[in-house]
Amino acid sequence: MPDGSRRDPAYCDHKCRGLASSYRRKAGIPPPLHWQHPALNSDNPALRSAAAHAKQLGETNGWSPSLIRCAMDGLTAVLEDRPPGKPIKLTEVRTRIPRHASSHRVAEVLTDLDLLEDDSALAIRSWIDDRTAALPAGFASDVRAWLLVLLDGDSRAKPRSHTCLYVHFGCVRPLLENWAATRGHLREITATDVTVALSPLRGWQRRNTIAALRSLFRFAKKRGLIFANPTVRLKSEDIQRNLLPMTETEVLAVQRVAITPAQRMIVALAAVHAARATAIRHLTLDDLDLPNRRITIAGHAQRLGELPHQTLLAWLAQRGITWPKTPNRHVLINAKTALGTGPVSAEYLKRHLLRQGVHLERIRGDRVLHEALTVGSDPLHLALVFNLSHTTASRYATIAQNLLDDQI
Repeated sequence: MPDGSRRDPAYCDHKCRGLASSYRRKAGIPPPLHWQHPALNSDNPALRSAAAHAKQLGETNGWSPSLIRCAMDGLTAVLEDRPPGKPIKLTEVRTRIPRHASSHRVAEVLTDLDLLEDDSALAIRSWIDDRTAALPAGFASDVRAWLLVLLDGDSRAKPRSHTCLYVHFGCVRPLLENWAATRGHLREITATDVTVALSPLRGWQRRNTIAALRSLFRFAKKRGLIFANPTVRLKSEDIQRNLLPMTETEVLAVQRVAITPAQRMIVALAAVHAARATAIRHLTLDDLDLPNRRITIAGHAQRLGELPHQTLLAWLAQRGITWPKTPNRHVLINAKTALGTGPVSAEYLKRHLLRQGVHLERIRGDRVLHEALTVGSDPLHLALVFNLSHTTASRYATIAQNLLDDQI
């Protein structure tokens, strides 16, 4: 064929590479070297060592070749013109790397090499600033200080979870907006204002709002922002839990939804061992003793039931086929956590079960109630079998006793 010409696709059998390899072997010509990322041969020792570590880390954690190359591209963008040994800030990593590179993987490599400086502010702090800035001027600064104390804690209080902050602020914000029409500061809020604001609320909404208001005004009184606490005599009402056994329709609905091996394993652990969602997410391979039919859930060792045993075998078989080289020791993993060592998020269970109509807490409560109805309303038995607190075990025993009394 003339130089520079191309083979007609109609006559190409796509065997050019194989023929070229055969002719090279016959002529004694060594094969060409495999392509390597330029970062592996860079003149910058920091970039060269980071690229080598990224390759090693990717092969260990089961990263795809494209993911390893993208990580090297990101490392090249942030380390190519940087002196060796000088750390790089996380915000700079997120702004300088190419769009196709993963900032999380690049940061993971830099962290292992002690070259990353985390200077990013927590997202919850930005959320606090944005939400409190939209409040009326007389309440914004006090509410912001209150949320920051909940987040960081102080000398006499432990830090609260982010969920607690979201719930507390969501309960307080509509009340503050209504009070702003006639009040200009927290010190002007009276007990009557609080009573009127709580009057239309019922159930858990009222209970959560009372808890949030008491926390806010207790903080304001302690810091000298108000003269009197209008919630000092405010008490939250106990909400009686009305738990009934699951109906046949509910059980069939769960069976129709839980079709994948992961879903069936999660439902089986909740239905047989009354495992909580958090305990299922943090269950590791070291907690399983399949030959001896033993399992440890949240530190509580117990015998593994037949249904969980079968579903665990099915899921572990699929897990091994899908992610054979994952370093993650957690039983439940997905495509994201298979590249690391952390558990799946709570959103994973919500997306695969809760939003499909499967409530794990409902299944778990039905299992405990069934045990109480079967062996008798003995709180001690429930506490030992399911690792429950004495208060929770007593509550389940009371519900079971009421159900048994109604049948007489």
